Amino acid sequence: MRVVKTEVSTQNECGKCGEGVAGIEFAFAFQPIVSFEKQTVFAHEALARGPEGQPANSVLSQVTWENRHRFDQECRTRAIEQAAALQMGESLSINFIPNAVANPRACIQRTLRAAANCGFELSRLIFEVTESEKLVDAETLVRIFREYRKLGIKTAIDDFGAGYAGLNLLARFQPDIVKIDIDLIRDIDANKTKQIIVENIVNLCEKLGIVALAEGVETFDERDCLSSLGIDLMQGFLFARPAFRAIAAVDPMAWSRP
Repeated sequence: MRVVKTEVSTQNECGKCGEGVAGIEFAFAFQPIVSFEKQTVFAHEALARGPEGQPANSVLSQVTWENRHRFDQECRTRAIEQAAALQMGESLSINFIPNAVANPRACIQRTLRAAANCGFELSRLIFEVTESEKLVDAETLVRIFREYRKLGIKTAIDDFGAGYAGLNLLARFQPDIVKIDIDLIRDIDANKTKQIIVENIVNLCEKLGIVALAEGVETFDERDCLSSLGIDLMQGFLFARPAFRAIAAVDPMAWSRP
């Protein structure tokens, strides 16, 4: 395994990030991302929830342009701290807000410190950004991703096929993982058009050295169709629902058929 030496310096931190987000209370639920072929858990995605497990929107609706920097930092550090407290042994996928990163090198310092304090290896971190969020500057996202890659952190594009960036973003930067949008996954077994689109996404990813991941898998037929199209990594209710403040166990039946 390649060891990446990192320097954590509070002097280089971004002044916008700060500590804490006044008035916003939240915790995380964790949902497994599985390797269907190996029948193992590849990673867990950290999903923001209210302090008592309320839906994500109860938290995200409180995020403003003014507090987005601090909220983004709190999400990263709390997710790492909670994952470490749960003794998570797999990778951890964390959503981040690209428009909340003023300086890629400076804004990552608090995250690096949290990981170091928790003994959480950077190689087990995956930072994902949703493609459906319109970016102020796509080049900024590319700079962020490149900085994370230098540190050994993996990168992912969420909701691929649903938003603004798409192929233009892939032409500029190739992340480690592309998460195919749930709308393309839903009922794919009965939709030839979706099958053709997803098959070509998978082929494109293979040629670019990217791993394709299917999110929102809910049925055995969807699972089997996706597997036949070359997708190994999957996430969805078929395997496990998010577990609030806990590591969700994968349903053993998800590997076979009832």
